[in-house]
Amino acid sequence: MENTTDTSQDVLNFTQSEVLTNMPQNSIEVQVITIVLALIICGVGIAGNIMVVLVVLRTKHMMTPTNCYLVSLAIADLVVLLAAGLPNISEVVDSWIYGYAGCLCITYLQYLGINVSSCSITAFTIERYIAICHSIKAQFICTVSRAKRIIACVWIFTSLYCIMWFFLVDTNETFYADGVVVSCGYRVSRNLYMPIYFLDFTLFYVVPLIVATVLYGLIAKILFMSPLPTNLNDRCEGSIHQGRFSSNVKVSGKSNKGAVTSRKQVTKMLAVVVILFALLWMPYRTLVVVNSFMDPPYLNTWFLLFCRMCIYINSAINPIIYNLMSQKFRAAFKKLCKCKGQDPEKVTKYSVPMYYSVMKDSSRESPEQTEQEDVSSFGNTSVKRVNFTDECGDTGTMFSIA
Repeated sequence: MENTTDTSQDVLNFTQSEVLTNMPQNSIEVQVITIVLALIICGVGIAGNIMVVLVVLRTKHMMTPTNCYLVSLAIADLVVLLAAGLPNISEVVDSWIYGYAGCLCITYLQYLGINVSSCSITAFTIERYIAICHSIKAQFICTVSRAKRIIACVWIFTSLYCIMWFFLVDTNETFYADGVVVSCGYRVSRNLYMPIYFLDFTLFYVVPLIVATVLYGLIAKILFMSPLPTNLNDRCEGSIHQGRFSSNVKVSGKSNKGAVTSRKQVTKMLAVVVILFALLWMPYRTLVVVNSFMDPPYLNTWFLLFCRMCIYINSAINPIIYNLMSQKFRAAFKKLCKCKGQDPEKVTKYSVPMYYSVMKDSSRESPEQTEQEDVSSFGNTSVKRVNFTDECGDTGTMFSIA
């Protein structure tokens, strides 16, 4: 994230004359509002994102591909809040106090968290698209192990990409009549950094939003414009009877309707995350683009504060969305807050419905075969294949439930 003190530094250097002036000071109103808002937003965001990580890692049934991406997003948001939000509290009342090493590391972590969060959002968007629109392929593609490999690649790529910031920033000193102001700023003219900012703007904002818009449009077409049938009996009837005996497949229309509804809710929740990402990052991204063509740049104190708070809110609000729109996350959060030391696996044992059940009844005395899927989780909602094989034949019949 671009340090707003860097752009302020340009103005300070521009206005500095041979006659030293007094150090500029933020008003009391700006200091109080910045500190209060930053503490509240960062406190809520840090606690919420830590809870997301804990409930997914501690609860086996929550360890799904989509949740893995949400954990990656939560960790990235934690990095943003710790590297951008908390230093802003001290910076608003004083100059840069973290030294040269702090300038390099904090700037690096800011961009790392921002870029990883953007990539994580793109990753779970693609995963949802594959799971819903290509459900047969999803059972082989949308797996936890593959999600972990993708997340590792995302963090490695962004870590290497952001290394350049170790060589692009430095601490600057501006002398005034009553002291010296130290800031974390650019090594060279700010104009030379515009290509980098536009590259970031394109790769980690424009491209993810274009991808999300297209894929969620396709997802909506499948789920909302041409939803899955609420009763699969007609689709399945006649295709299961094969061989020397018949199989009676009982599919609950009500349960399948619940599965479709659950998928819609999950998709709505993830779409809300993407929409808020677009809206809350828009002020800052717009400011960077506009200031690229303005001389001097627009540096209104209150608007800069507004841009900062939007970024912090974006990193803090996702756990709240999960709590409001996901029954499983809400139950897991409550269980974690109770701190009773009970098994997290029992969080939703009796409260989460199983949305469909397929049972085979054979004329022979064969054990009952049941296939169940809980699609209220954010995990792999890919097609489940149920194979019914005639013991006296070489082939089996198959049908899919999405």
